[in-house]
Amino acid sequence: MTTSTSGEHHELPAMPVQRDAHCPLHPPAAFADWRESDGLQRASWRGEPVWVISRYQDIRAALTDPRVSADLNTFGAQPVGDDLPLIFPRMDDPEHNRLRRMMTSDFTARRVDAMRPYIQEKVDGLLDNMIAKGSPADLVRDFALPLPSSVICELLGVPYADHKLFEELSAKTLDAAAGMESQWAASAALLAYLSELVERKQREPGDDLLSRLVTDHVATGEVSHATVTMTALIMLSAGHETTASMIALGTVCLLEHPDVWNQLCDNEDPALVANVVDELMRYLTVVHSLVDRVAREDVTIGGQLIRAGEVMLFNLPAGNWDPEFAERPEQFDIERNIRGHLGFGYGVHQCLGANLARAEMQIAFATLARRLPGLRMTTAPEKLEYHGGKEIYGVRELPIAW
Repeated sequence: MTTSTSGEHHELPAMPVQRDAHCPLHPPAAFADWRESDGLQRASWRGEPVWVISRYQDIRAALTDPRVSADLNTFGAQPVGDDLPLIFPRMDDPEHNRLRRMMTSDFTARRVDAMRPYIQEKVDGLLDNMIAKGSPADLVRDFALPLPSSVICELLGVPYADHKLFEELSAKTLDAAAGMESQWAASAALLAYLSELVERKQREPGDDLLSRLVTDHVATGEVSHATVTMTALIMLSAGHETTASMIALGTVCLLEHPDVWNQLCDNEDPALVANVVDELMRYLTVVHSLVDRVAREDVTIGGQLIRAGEVMLFNLPAGNWDPEFAERPEQFDIERNIRGHLGFGYGVHQCLGANLARAEMQIAFATLARRLPGLRMTTAPEKLEYHGGKEIYGVRELPIAW
């Protein structure tokens, strides 16, 4: 059994690890060594040493272990008060479940199915505008980013007129390369905007998630104004950044696999589209350095002793490419059984918006292929500028023509 050691961590590999410029859609090659090595990999993340968990089964086991906590600050005892918001992704059950249940009805499969016509309308409108302007275009600016932004705005009740503001600020909150000070400043600015919006919802509630939280839970004293504001920040950032990255990178991947792209062009089978999306989630795994936990007590994971209070980081890309989970993981195979992939996380903290994200991607890719079957990239994938230093992997722009 390997034990933790103290010492300098400035020589440790830094997370997120940069991807190979010649294989920008593949996880770093070093992850295979990390999976195969005894114990766990030690690395530096946000300037601090962490244990990196890279094997599929170890990730699943740790994310369901009650000795592993999502609350890195207070081990599940977050203080309660109007000025101290509860952060539900940073809480453990049962309090995490209590807060999460206040929002689950807005993300059920039935609720998302009811949103599909709205999503389809937005997809068609964006493509209409992009096609009308003519080729070439930037798929990120013209399609991948505005689609999830408009959808999450609609669900939360955020005026879409403000989307540029929150897109810019939320991108900064997830930019690890910018430093913690810049991330905190962006979060503070976004929180100030959302706090004022929540106050407006209290005066003039509408048919949206924020209004329901205010009316059903703030008014009854179950949660505070500050907690709803923080929840709005989390949902707004998570609801567009990851999906936008997946739409852009997914398009790169599909165009690199013309056999699959041609199937989407000629086949509207929902099952095919669903398989394509989930294999993209496994293959790309854009959440590459964001899921962290802390040991409540001494715990052994993957043969590694992790001391109480030590932080672990879940290497989801490595887990999704673990040969023990996916045979020939380097192959983009839409026929494989990808049930159980880690693209949306795992366990009680699995992505609340998974149903919505799937629907957005399914409609986006199917419509894009049907309407623009001759779509092509005007820049080779290895020449694109990738967000390797951000917590969410993505591409800055995607020049396309048709």
